[in-house]
Amino acid sequence: MLYAQTTPEAKRRAFRERLASGELLRMPGAFNPLSARLIEQKGFDGVYVSGAVLAADLGLPDIGLTTLTEVAGRGAQIARMTDLPTLIDADTGFGEPMNVARTIQELENAGLAGCHIEDQVNPKRCGHLDGKTVVDESTAAQRIRAAVDARRDENFLVMARTDIRATQDGAAGLRAATDRAKALVDAGADAIFPEAMRTLDEFAAMRDAVDVPLLANMTEFGKSELFTAQQLAEVGMNLVIWPVSMLRISMGATGRALDELNASGSLTNNLDEMQHRADLYDLVDYQAYNHFDTDVFNFTVAR
Repeated sequence: MLYAQTTPEAKRRAFRERLASGELLRMPGAFNPLSARLIEQKGFDGVYVSGAVLAADLGLPDIGLTTLTEVAGRGAQIARMTDLPTLIDADTGFGEPMNVARTIQELENAGLAGCHIEDQVNPKRCGHLDGKTVVDESTAAQRIRAAVDARRDENFLVMARTDIRATQDGAAGLRAATDRAKALVDAGADAIFPEAMRTLDEFAAMRDAVDVPLLANMTEFGKSELFTAQQLAEVGMNLVIWPVSMLRISMGATGRALDELNASGSLTNNLDEMQHRADLYDLVDYQAYNHFDTDVFNFTVAR
């Protein structure tokens, strides 16, 4: 009832233990707190909160317009509704190294299990768009050192994301990505998010380059092929995210429903596409509220 029963500290410890096991953890992107509960109900390993999704939810493009307050607030709303660990996108850390330090502590306070900080120039761009620019190695390392130094819970995961692969073509881009990943690990990063890898061989090269957990981003309509979880596990990935997938599917369904309303004036033909009232009530645990206070829930759920 109300919020998750597992404390943020316990979720962080469990997240670290699972990462240490070497298995592949599957973390679909939640676009709101309710979808985070559904991700848990369906048996996934964690919840991911995408900066692109958070911006889109506000009606904004993913170009660094969101603020730390908005990201931490939405992260808190999502993290507190699930017993799973929640990993959040912290963009470039929202400023200079001292801002990065504050970002980490705000996200700790929000109950997140970890975050990733990228090496793009601020204002950043979506990781799968052309025209990205990254900062120099020293600046990228400063961001990670600030993040590591600022955390108060040693189990809060500081992941470094590097976007350098897409700034150069071919072997040069991959070599730049592995070199940058090594430097970020030396700066204290607990894990690496190599953005816009194009092939399984590129993921495998990243695995050979560093000895920390690696995240694979399986976003649709981007620069990466869409590999299965099994394929990614076979090349040594430790986490896989589908950051925008659930939002895309939900918005696609919403668009089709609105078209049907325009066409026929009713959604009678779409009932089998909807989450049933009973399933929604089960997901939000209405019955637990009934046990707590019959004045809150005093009617029979339609089946």
